[in-house]
Amino acid sequence: MNFIHVAVAVLSLLSIGQSAPVSSCESLIKPIEINGTEKLLGSWTFIGESTNMPASKLLTKMFVESARVKITAAEDAINVFQSQKMFGRCFTFLTTTMILENSTLSIVQPLNGSEVLLTTGCPDCLATYGKYNIGGRTYSGLQLLSRRNKVTAAELEEFTKQVECLNLPPPAFLDPEKGFCPDESHSQETEVIDLTNLMNDLGSEVFSHIDRIINSEGGMQALFKMISNGLAGVKEN
Repeated sequence: MNFIHVAVAVLSLLSIGQSAPVSSCESLIKPIEINGTEKLLGSWTFIGESTNMPASKLLTKMFVESARVKITAAEDAINVFQSQKMFGRCFTFLTTTMILENSTLSIVQPLNGSEVLLTTGCPDCLATYGKYNIGGRTYSGLQLLSRRNKVTAAELEEFTKQVECLNLPPPAFLDPEKGFCPDESHSQETEVIDLTNLMNDLGSEVFSHIDRIINSEGGMQALFKMISNGLAGVKEN
């Protein structure tokens, strides 16, 4: 059962889109300098994501209700903790440990990868563009995080244009009306499950295993069946 939760978390938080005009793309996908980690720290709401990992958008829309991240300082690195509301329950885990060098965030745990920040007209947002090595393949993705639970239509449009400029699939946006985890107003009703130890124990193996599944013949059908059966078990408990 825990593998199902991890699979959804991995695929949700990681077809080719229509390309935007090159002239407008130059400024939209320009990396910005990161002068220290202070502005990265704190709580962020996960607004949307686009990734070229197969079926990521579909899994996100089907199973992930909302998500938040909390970034904390850890000596010469930063830790990114994530909470996701799935299946009516709360799942928390330490997703990544990163080191900042030359305006690039290098991922040192639990997989190899790197992220940069792209320019954005949203005053309290992070537009993070990352490349991740999973199972011998390299995937890329763009995420939009905000200090607010909901951003404006213009800010969503800008993010969508950035996705198009990067030739990524159309983004998946989460619905803030579904509530967040931990949800204080339902703290006694919502079960919180910490997957940190499981993620650490599995390490890169879980990512490689998921990569083999989604890229094998009939793999996505098998994964959807596994998740659906697991979801049925969750609802019965």
